[in-house]
Amino acid sequence: MTVVLPAIIDTWFASRGWRPRRHQMDMLGAAENGDHALLVAPTGAGKTLAGFLPTLVDLIANPTDRLHTLYVSPLKALAVDVRRNLLTPIAEMGLPINVETRTGDTPSDRKARQRVRPPQILLTTPESLSLLLSYPDAALLFADLKRVIVDEVHAFATQKRGDLLNLSMARLQAIRPDLRRVALSATVADVDAYRAWLAPDGDIDTVTPVMGEPGAEPNVAILIPEGRVPWSGHSGKYATKQVMAEIEARQTTLVFCNTRGLAELIFQELWSANDANLPIAIHHGSLSIDARRKVESAMAAGKLRALVATASLDLGVDWGNVDCVIQMGAPKGSSRLLQRIGRANHRLDMASEAILIPGNRFEYLEARAALDAVEAGERDADDFRPGSLDVLAQHVMGLACAGPFRAEEMLAEVQSATPYSALTEEAFDHVLHFIAGGGYALRAYDRFKRLVQESDGTWRVAHPRFVQQHRLNAGIIVDQPALAVRFANGRKLGTVEEGFAAQLRPGDSFFFSGMALEVVRMDTSDLTVRATSKQARIPSWGGTRMAMSTRLADRVRHFLAEPEEWHRFPPDVREWLEMQRLRSALPQPGQLLIETFPHEGRHYLLCYSFEGWNAHQSLGMLLTRRMESQGLMPLGFVSNDYALAVYGLKPITDPKSLFSADILDHEFVDWVEQSSLLKRAFRDVAVISGLIERQHPGKRKTGRQVTFSTDLIYDVLRKYQPDHLLLKAAWADARARMTDVGRLGDLIDRAGQTMLHVTLDRVSPLAVPVLILIGREHVAQTAAEDALLTEAEQLVAQAMRAD
Repeated sequence: MTVVLPAIIDTWFASRGWRPRRHQMDMLGAAENGDHALLVAPTGAGKTLAGFLPTLVDLIANPTDRLHTLYVSPLKALAVDVRRNLLTPIAEMGLPINVETRTGDTPSDRKARQRVRPPQILLTTPESLSLLLSYPDAALLFADLKRVIVDEVHAFATQKRGDLLNLSMARLQAIRPDLRRVALSATVADVDAYRAWLAPDGDIDTVTPVMGEPGAEPNVAILIPEGRVPWSGHSGKYATKQVMAEIEARQTTLVFCNTRGLAELIFQELWSANDANLPIAIHHGSLSIDARRKVESAMAAGKLRALVATASLDLGVDWGNVDCVIQMGAPKGSSRLLQRIGRANHRLDMASEAILIPGNRFEYLEARAALDAVEAGERDADDFRPGSLDVLAQHVMGLACAGPFRAEEMLAEVQSATPYSALTEEAFDHVLHFIAGGGYALRAYDRFKRLVQESDGTWRVAHPRFVQQHRLNAGIIVDQPALAVRFANGRKLGTVEEGFAAQLRPGDSFFFSGMALEVVRMDTSDLTVRATSKQARIPSWGGTRMAMSTRLADRVRHFLAEPEEWHRFPPDVREWLEMQRLRSALPQPGQLLIETFPHEGRHYLLCYSFEGWNAHQSLGMLLTRRMESQGLMPLGFVSNDYALAVYGLKPITDPKSLFSADILDHEFVDWVEQSSLLKRAFRDVAVISGLIERQHPGKRKTGRQVTFSTDLIYDVLRKYQPDHLLLKAAWADARARMTDVGRLGDLIDRAGQTMLHVTLDRVSPLAVPVLILIGREHVAQTAAEDALLTEAEQLVAQAMRAD
C-alpha cells in the first residue's frame, strides 16, 4: 500500500529542504493499516515527528475539537520540549491544532479547563494520566481519543511507572476500543518484548515493528590526561582542566554525571578552572522547578557553553547546538551511553561527538567495553517482571474515584495489561480487600476502609474524603524525606534529603545549585541558607547506585582473559594487568577469582565478581555475618562495581564455606528482616498503595512523619499478619531493586563451581583500587586526604613489586 502525505505537509518538508524518512512513512503506513506500532530509531532520526505524523495527517483530513492524541513522556522537561518542537511545524503549516502539556507543574486552573475543553494533542506523564482517569468525566474526556504515543518507552516500561502506564492504557482501551498505541525509543535490545508490553492483551502480532534508518557512527574517545589512569576514584575530576579545555574549544558541551552529588562536585571543579568565565550551569532533579526551567531555556537559546547534568537530561530533549557530550566516570551501560551520546548534534547525518573520562583503572576497562558494545550495536538487556501489586492497588483506587465497578470486569481489564496478564483472581481479591480494609491486622481502623461493596456486588469509594486523599497522594515516585533549601526571602533552590540535612548545623556550608551556601537555620520542612565564600561540602543523596550492566561486565571479564586485547590499553593499564598475571591470576570468563592475603595486621579476602556495587554491598553484609559465626573476627568490608574486599583478624583458609548456596536462605533473610532495608521498601509500597498518605489538604507530611507512620504499621503487620500483601510487595522490592539479588544469586551459584582461590603473601595489583577505598568514605579534611594518598602510594608500591 502506497502512503501519500497531504500536500500541506509535503510542501512543509520541501520548504525545509527535507524529505520524509522511510521510518516516518512506515509509521504512517502502520497507522493507516490500523496497527499499533513500535519505532526503534537512533537519536536525531525524527522519532517524535514520526510518532505524531499520523496524528497531523488525520487531523488535517478530519478536524476535531476533541482530544485526539495523548503523548506520554517519562520526564516533565521532555513534554515541555516536545510541545515547543511540535508547535513550530504546526504554526508554519497554519494548522488549527492546539498542543498543551499537563504535568505536576501545570497550574490547577489550566488542569480544570483541560478536562472541559481539551486540546487536540495533550502531552503528559504516567502519573498525570492516572489522575485524569480518576475523574467521573474521564470516559467523556477520552471518548474520541485515537492514539497514545509513549516516548522513550525503555525508560519506564520495566519499572513501576511502566506498570501504572500499562494499566492506564488498558482503561483507555476499554473506553475507546479502537484506540491505537505507539511507542518510541532509541535504545531497545529486545524488540519483541517491548511489542508484547505495548500490545493490548500482550498480542505481539498487533504491533508493527518499525526500524529506523541507521545514523552516522558516533565519534567517541576516552580521555586520559597525561597518559595516566588513576588507581582509584570514580568522579574523573582529575581531568578538570582538560574538560574545561574541551568546553572552551566548542560551542556547547553537555557534561553528564551519574549522581547528583557528583554533578555538584564536577560543577564546582569546572567553575574553579573556568578562567575564561564562560557561562556554565548545573541541572539535576533536586533543583527547584524554576531553576531547572531557567537552565533549560538558556540551553535552548544557546546561551550556555556547558551544562553539567545527571539522568534528568538523558532523554529526548532536543538541543541541536550541543556539539559534544562528556561522560564523567564510567557509563555503566551501553544503552545509557548511546542515549547520552545522542544528545550531541541530534542529527542523523552528523556523527555525535563524545568523550569518556574513566575514574580509575577498572573504569577504563568498563569505558572501553562500553565503546566496543556501542560499535557492535549491542544494547543492555531489559528485565521485564510481573506488575507490582502496590501499583495495582493505587490504580484500582483511582478508577474507583471515577465511579463504581464490578470486580470481574475490573479483573478482566487489568489482565489485558501485559504486566498483569498472569494475575490470578485470588491475588486480585487480596488487592480489593486490602483497599477495602487495610488487611486483617488493620481491619479495626476506619481510615483504612477506602472501598465498600454494595448489595448488588459493585464496589465504590467509602467516603468522598478518600477521593480527595487519593488525588493528593497518587504517584509512583516516592521521594526520600527531604527539606526545602530556601533563601531568607523564601526563594526555593531545591531540596536536600533529611539524612544529609541532619548532619548540618547553623554556620555549616555546602554546595548546592552551583553555589556555596551557609546554613542559617533549620526547621521540620525548610533549610534556610545564605550565600557564602566559606569552604563547603558536597551534599549526599540516597538511592540505589547505578551498577555496571551484565553485558558490560561480561566484556570486562573477557578483557582480563585476553592479553591479545591489551595493546589497545594505555601503558599503565597494561602494566597493571601484566603484573597481576605475574603475581596472582586473572579470572577466565565465568570464573570467580578469590584472593586472600595479609596486610598491615589484617587478613583480606578479595572477590572479583563484577556484579555491581549493590550486589557487592549485600554480599559484604552476608559474608561478614558468616565470618562472625565461623569465629574469623571480621572487621568490615568495602566494595566497588568490580570487586569486594572483606577483612578481619583471622586468615580465611576456606572461602568456599563462606560462599555456600544456603547463604541466601539463611543469612540473607535474617539480615534483610533485621536491617532497615525492608522497612524502607515497606515505606515506599505503603505510600504507593495509598495506605499511608504523604499530604493532607493544605499540609504536607514531613518525611519523619511518613516514616514513623509506616514503621508502626510495619511492626504490626510483621507481628499479626506476616503474609500481608504489602509485606510481600516490600520483599519483592527489597530483593529485586535494592539488593540486586538476581546478580547476587548468580554470583553465589558461580562461586561453588568456578572458584579459583589464590593465596598471596601481600596485596595484589588488582586489589589496589578496592583497598584504597578503605578509610576514604567519610574523609573530608585535607590533612587526612594527604595521609591517605601517602598510604595509597605505599600500597601501590607493594602490589606492583615483581618479587
